[in-house]
Amino acid sequence: MKALISGVLLALAASLAVADDSLADLPARVELLSIDSLTLSDRQFLTGQNDGQPVRLGAELRLPQGVDKAPVVILLHGSSGLGAGTEYWARRLNHQGLATLTLDSFSGRGLVNVSKDQASLGRLNMVLDSYRALQALQQHPRVDGQKVALLGFSRGGQATLYASLLRFQTLWGGENGFKGFFAFYPDCATRYQQDNRLQAAPVRVFHGLADDYNGIERCAEYVTRLQQTGQDVKLYPYADGQHGFDYPLPLTTRVSQGAQSARLCRIEEQRAGELVNRDTGQPFSFADSCVRTAPHVGANQASGGLARTDALREICQVLGCREAQSSR
Repeated sequence: MKALISGVLLALAASLAVADDSLADLPARVELLSIDSLTLSDRQFLTGQNDGQPVRLGAELRLPQGVDKAPVVILLHGSSGLGAGTEYWARRLNHQGLATLTLDSFSGRGLVNVSKDQASLGRLNMVLDSYRALQALQQHPRVDGQKVALLGFSRGGQATLYASLLRFQTLWGGENGFKGFFAFYPDCATRYQQDNRLQAAPVRVFHGLADDYNGIERCAEYVTRLQQTGQDVKLYPYADGQHGFDYPLPLTTRVSQGAQSARLCRIEEQRAGELVNRDTGQPFSFADSCVRTAPHVGANQASGGLARTDALREICQVLGCREAQSSR
């Protein structure tokens, strides 16, 4: 009988431990915020014109348990909008004692998915959205608005990468800057004026070697160019990583029919606000011959798990976390 009771107690303790682990991922508080932004063309953004269409964006702020005025990670989604990836990161970061702000850049603009029509929203709008979100967080009494980082994926990764430009901070953020920029498989096909002058904060890029949506080659070229000027930038490459390789749910590699990819394009801002296709000398358009469709997307358990570990370690080094992270 004693052995039976002991077994029951051990089983109960184990079940409680599992329950406690799952509860640790829950936020202590959730707030829904509205972020006022603008919808701009890329030319308007690059030239600092603030006469775009006003828009109110939704955002979910999650506060971790047991932390007063926690640092914040702003999550920027990709061309398909919000999904399991951003939810995964919100829970993981909350577990580490960090607040998260999941920003929806689409719904307030009447958009759901822009994969097949990338021109339906200027590529730089999400950079502006991130700075408007930063300004809101710096006024929020429950978080540390001076310790905010960006974590973005695909289109959101591109916004994260280029939000690091000192020029864009000056245009749209003023004195407001981020503490770190963590970009998953961004599109690095565009060369902006003064894009080798970054804010004094680490930039980390996580990219799959097999990505034919946003190819790693352009990002490797850009990272090398930045490193040559002494910038704190690092590229993490992952074998067998397709676009979306870090997705936390099973996602068999498939063709994303109709999705537009600029991986073969070379786009350059030759005059302020004018984005030109370097191969044609004409203003860039998603109707250009360099734009391809039907890239692949898919999750990879091994590479994805490694990338998530690497990214979390880098984020924790910048913002501080509840638990120490192991090295790669």
